[in-house]
Amino acid sequence: MALRELPSSLRRMALRDARPTAAIASKCLRRYASGEAVAAAPARGEVPEDFRDLESESSLFTAFSPDEKIKAYDPIKRTQARKRELPPSRYQYRSPRYYRGPLHPHQPPPKSDPSSREFIPGPFSYTRLEQTYQSTIAPDLMTLAYVHKPPGTVTIPKSDRLRTWDDSSPYHKGRPKRGPRGPGETLRLIEQDINWRNIPKIEEVTVHSYIKGALEDSAYLHVAGMLLLSVTGVRPTVHKARHSEGRFGLRKGTPVSLTCNMRGEQAYDFVDKCINLVFPRIKDWPGIAGTTGDSSGNISFGFTREGAILFPEVEINYDMYPPKMIPGFHVTIKTTATSDRHARMLLTALGVPFYGKLID
Repeated sequence: MALRELPSSLRRMALRDARPTAAIASKCLRRYASGEAVAAAPARGEVPEDFRDLESESSLFTAFSPDEKIKAYDPIKRTQARKRELPPSRYQYRSPRYYRGPLHPHQPPPKSDPSSREFIPGPFSYTRLEQTYQSTIAPDLMTLAYVHKPPGTVTIPKSDRLRTWDDSSPYHKGRPKRGPRGPGETLRLIEQDINWRNIPKIEEVTVHSYIKGALEDSAYLHVAGMLLLSVTGVRPTVHKARHSEGRFGLRKGTPVSLTCNMRGEQAYDFVDKCINLVFPRIKDWPGIAGTTGDSSGNISFGFTREGAILFPEVEINYDMYPPKMIPGFHVTIKTTATSDRHARMLLTALGVPFYGKLID
C-alpha cells in the first residue's frame, strides 16, 4: 500500500519509524475498508484476513430470522434447566404500595391498569341520571353557557388578584405576593367559561350528621350509623371531638358525628334518589335556597328527621330504627364547576328545585 494513500498523521508515523509500517497499513486497511467489500464477503462465502478482526455478526448482514428464535423459545424448559432459583426480587410482580415520587425507580402503574392496586373494574353500565347527563344535559349546558368571541376580539387585561410589594425595603425582595384587601384569607375561584373540556358534573357527594344525643348515650351513634349506611351504601366515618367544651357537655375524644363520601355511580344514585323519591314527598318544601353555596361550585342542603324517614331504605325497615333516635343529616354536592351559578345550572338541569334570589 502506497504511503500517499494514508492520512497525513499516519504518513508522518510511517516516515518516522519504518518498522511498524506494515502493521499500520493493515490496521488502516481494516479501519477504512469500504462497505461494499464487507457486504460482498459473506456472499462469496469467504472472509478476508483483513476483516477477521471485525465483528463476526452484524444486524445488517445476519441471516437469522427472529421468527425462528421466537418459536424455539420455551420458557418452561428454560426454567426446568435452571440449576438455581432466581433472587426473590424477580418474583415480585405487584406494584409498589406507596408512591415515592417521580424519580423513584419503581413507579406504580396507572389506575386504569388491572395490575394496579387502585384498579376498579367498570363502569359496566351507567345509572339513569348519569345516562341523562351524558346524552342530554352536558350538551345543553355547553350550548347555554357558550360565549362567542369573534376573531380579532381584544381581551381587556385584568388587574392582578394578588398585590405586589413596592420594593421600598430590601426585605420585600423575593417575598410572595400579598392577598387582596378586605376580610378573608382565601381568594374565590374565577368563573371559567364552559367548553367541551370543563362541562360541570357531579364529582362527590358528602353526607354528614352531627348526633347530639351521642354525648349521653352511644346508642344514638349506632342508630345513625346504620341509617347512613343503608341510605348511602358507604360505611360512615366516625369523628371524635377534638376539644372539651363544658357548656355543651362535650368531652375530648367523644364520638359525635358521622360522614359518608360517595363518588361516581354511588353519587349519581344518591342524587337521583333525592330528586325523584324524597323531594316530591316532603310536605310544604319550597326547595333549596338560592343563596346556598361556597362560591366554589359546591351546593349544600339538609334533611330533617321527617325527611330522612322518606328514603326508601329507611321506610321499608322503619321498625328497625327507634323513632326518637333517627337523626337528620346534611348533604353537600361537590361539582367541578368554578362558581355557584354554574353549579346551580347543573343541578337545576338534573331536577333540583331552587327558590328565592339566586346569588352568584
